[in-house]
Amino acid sequence: MGTVNVNRNVTDVFYRYKMPKINAKVEGKGNGIKTVIVNMIDVAKAIGRPATYPTKYFGCELGAQTQFDYKNERFIVNGSHDASKLQDLLDGFIRKFVLCPECDNPETELLVSSKKGTISQGCKACGFHGPLEVNHKVNTFIIKNPPNINPANQGASLTESKRSKRSKKTGDNGETTEADTKHEDFSEVVKSEYNDVHEDEDDDAEWTVDVSEAAVRSRLQDLTEGAKNMTISEDVDKSEKERLDIFYEELKKRRDAGELDNVQVHKELTIEAARLDVQQKATLVLAELLFDANILQQVKKYRNLLLRFTHNDLKAQKYLIGGLEQIIALHNEKLMNNVATILKLFYDNDILEEKAILEWASKISKKYVSKEVATTIHEKAKPFIQWLQTAEEEEDSSDESDFEVEYNDRVQVLKKDSAPKTIQGNQDEDGEDDVNIDEI
Repeated sequence: MGTVNVNRNVTDVFYRYKMPKINAKVEGKGNGIKTVIVNMIDVAKAIGRPATYPTKYFGCELGAQTQFDYKNERFIVNGSHDASKLQDLLDGFIRKFVLCPECDNPETELLVSSKKGTISQGCKACGFHGPLEVNHKVNTFIIKNPPNINPANQGASLTESKRSKRSKKTGDNGETTEADTKHEDFSEVVKSEYNDVHEDEDDDAEWTVDVSEAAVRSRLQDLTEGAKNMTISEDVDKSEKERLDIFYEELKKRRDAGELDNVQVHKELTIEAARLDVQQKATLVLAELLFDANILQQVKKYRNLLLRFTHNDLKAQKYLIGGLEQIIALHNEKLMNNVATILKLFYDNDILEEKAILEWASKISKKYVSKEVATTIHEKAKPFIQWLQTAEEEEDSSDESDFEVEYNDRVQVLKKDSAPKTIQGNQDEDGEDDVNIDEI
């Protein structure tokens, strides 16, 4: 699989801190699809963290359930995820939980106090020591599962392990067995270690429950997260239609609340679609809820949100075109004569790529609307499709000016402009899309 620098921002080939590239394997299908990170233990050793930490981080970032089984070395994230995508997420984990904030060195360790609910970080390279300044959902998991805890107890065999110990604890005649004696010895060791750590504390210190507003809110948040995890578990087992309905209700709630111009809401919606495993078909829902007869004015308004779902994803773009067919059919009188204009507007705003449009134009489908309506839509789109097919040849000609499509309610023709104009859309000199989705 090869290795990469632990800090991939460092390009030095002689950088001493290396880690294996993530090896991910997708298993199952339908609602049971999952991604197994085959070499998670090796990666975790290289970055000096328990394998459960980055796996749990992936789950939080992707809005997916995770499973750990140390015994069989299986670390699973529900859903289908590319190794490259997980590798990028791992960079985020390393930046937050591994690299020293002072020297950017990965020779750090996490010091967790479960009692106080704090995480601090120490660097062996520069001597830095201080509280972890990262506020992330995985923090709670780390506090509940400190680095020194037996990793096998975080796996799928935890229940079986405890049941086995209970069955061996007492014999048939009720007498204490060797396992019971070992348990008592272990308890004494724990007590001794606890006393060593806390020997300097005041014996008269009072133990109280923090009832401040912040503490109460924190405890409620933990309960909420627990309930949310149960909901997530139930959602992923539902049919695709039910999951799309869940996304529909979430998007509708955000739209009605006027929150769709908020970048953070855009991110939350993409995470929700990923959690429900409907990222590509979500564009059908977007078309249904975002557009009506005023689609020409609505495209630019929702461009950034749409790009989060369609950027570099031809399948999502095809589903979006299917959704547009439904909107055009629904508002036939006002939109049918503007089909070419609508497609060009989506093309100019980089929401639809040339390849997706041409593939759609190559075949009339009755998947989303009747064949008669689909045929009419394709007929109305012909001037733009013809222009799109010849635009590249025209641009390659240095003697001729570029062409621009002009449309009105009566005619749709290709017209040569008097002054050269460039087709809208952000493209670099190599012709590649330079849209940066993270900057939206």
